[in-house]
Amino acid sequence: MNKLKRFAKLLCVSCLSVGMLFMGNYSTASADAVVENEDTSFDRYIAFGQDLTASEKQKVLSSFGITQDDLSDYKTIEITNKEEHDYLGDYIESSVIGKRALSSVMVVKTEEGSGINVTTDNISYCTSGMYLNALVTAGLKDAEVKVAGPFNISGTSALVGAMKAYSVMTGEEISEETMDTATNELVATAELADTIDDTEKAEELIAAVKQKIFSDGLTSSTDIRDAVESSARSLGIDLSEEDVDSLVSLMEKISKEDIDVDAIKEQAGEIYNKLKDAGIDLGNVDTDGLLDKVGDAFAKIFQAIVDFFKGLFG
Repeated sequence: MNKLKRFAKLLCVSCLSVGMLFMGNYSTASADAVVENEDTSFDRYIAFGQDLTASEKQKVLSSFGITQDDLSDYKTIEITNKEEHDYLGDYIESSVIGKRALSSVMVVKTEEGSGINVTTDNISYCTSGMYLNALVTAGLKDAEVKVAGPFNISGTSALVGAMKAYSVMTGEEISEETMDTATNELVATAELADTIDDTEKAEELIAAVKQKIFSDGLTSSTDIRDAVESSARSLGIDLSEEDVDSLVSLMEKISKEDIDVDAIKEQAGEIYNKLKDAGIDLGNVDTDGLLDKVGDAFAKIFQAIVDFFKGLFG
């Protein structure tokens, strides 16, 4: 992007970049690389799906980049299929959850301020962005999260595993209500992605609305509905009334959670900085002069982008 020399190209970059808004830093660095503390008093956790066979578990370990011998450096727990159905049964069909808990997750505590990084392997239903959004809602901070299956699976149990592992790791209980809200969010995002046929935009919209809710202290149904609708317009997403109702219901639950606003803003910060690095200062753009340069339609698109970011960052 640093080679862009014409404003028209910068405009295109900004429009395309909004497609990545709020996506976290999905680093592929191994979990071991971020742990410098040799005192393994267990800041590394793995939650295995309880129904993995020995060979399937070996495939999961390979995805995590570790061996059976390395497990002594990790605190391990198991997630059962019953737990999957307990937490997800209200939001997803039993056929999607399945009868075996197979998806597993590695959670490695990282240094303060590093944020949450999520990667996946052999996971079909849940994306990295969906996990990221849900984990922020659940209150996770500063962790490297790797979700893996022995073969291509939905990955639903991994969210429960990540929350349980983090709770054990920090000694901070994640309430039943919070776990319910996070799983609700994960499923709602997946359903929205299917409805609008765009996974990234679904993730972006969820993150954007959460940002508005907590930055502006929105609690009423009317204000939350306005936040959903305005965010959808800004991101170019056409929602049905049913979609809006579903998201409002979800966001009303999320608004009651004690979520770190800075953690939500961090999801937007990277794309904001990328645009500035590309030479687009969203705080100082001559949008009045755009009409002569790129035409009315593109000027309006860019103005919407500018307004959206200004609303988030001031």
